[in-house]
Amino acid sequence: MSASIRTYFHKDTSTFTHLILDENTRQAALVDPVLDFDQKAGRTSSLFVDQILADVQSQGGQLRYVLETHAHADHLSAGDYVRTHTGAAIVIGHRITGVQKTFAAVFNEGAGLAVDGRQFDQLVAEGDVIPLGDSAIQVLATPGHTPACVSYLLNNTDLFVGDTLFAPDVGSARCDFPGGDAGTLYDSVQRLLALGDEVMMHLCHDYPATSRELISQVSVGAQRSTNIHIRDGVSREDFVALREKRDAGLEMPRLIFPSLQVNIRAGALPEPEDNGISYLKMPLNQFP
Repeated sequence: MSASIRTYFHKDTSTFTHLILDENTRQAALVDPVLDFDQKAGRTSSLFVDQILADVQSQGGQLRYVLETHAHADHLSAGDYVRTHTGAAIVIGHRITGVQKTFAAVFNEGAGLAVDGRQFDQLVAEGDVIPLGDSAIQVLATPGHTPACVSYLLNNTDLFVGDTLFAPDVGSARCDFPGGDAGTLYDSVQRLLALGDEVMMHLCHDYPATSRELISQVSVGAQRSTNIHIRDGVSREDFVALREKRDAGLEMPRLIFPSLQVNIRAGALPEPEDNGISYLKMPLNQFP
């Protein structure tokens, strides 16, 4: 089993999208693709993901899957756009239905939004295996940041962790979103750190506090020895205390409201109203 990984950085949202390509069959998967969004103008565009799709085509790739690690609160997913243009199936953890129910209430969606996950093509759970040509992608349930987070383990060597962990000098994901829990995140991370020091973690974001170069991947061994929040020797109790204190001082993500309305729809915009225009809602005075 041999697969190559190419990573693309979306500067506006500090997000990494990863392209997995099975070398023998040229079957491909995209992990956490991003749709461009100009909030000031209220406009979406596909420039970033179109560049990736062009690369897939130039390499003779056949895009089979969009693998979403969770319903992101910091960028709009390009999943539906990719599916429309390639036929790729959108995959997400089966607990997305709980996230849909939570935010359907937040945005007062009513009966207009199905909350059974039907917007996605495949709902996966712990232990499921997604075939990609001669490669295999194992699904690991890694809740904590959100209850629906999953990680994807490619050929037992490469792990796509979403927001569960960041670079060692950045730390770990926030746990203050609905259904998030710091203790649960600790347990999820410990499981990932037990996969073996040589396994490479492919990150969804990087937020360096210094002028260092961006880090899109890091070994499990490096996380175990140097992660500022959850390295070896940090107890569950200490991590929970650190994470909860840190989360209490964090601002809301800049794109949380537009992102979640789109991402619980698998990257599709809300249904157009009778004038043919889609709208995004902003709940007022509902969150601190």
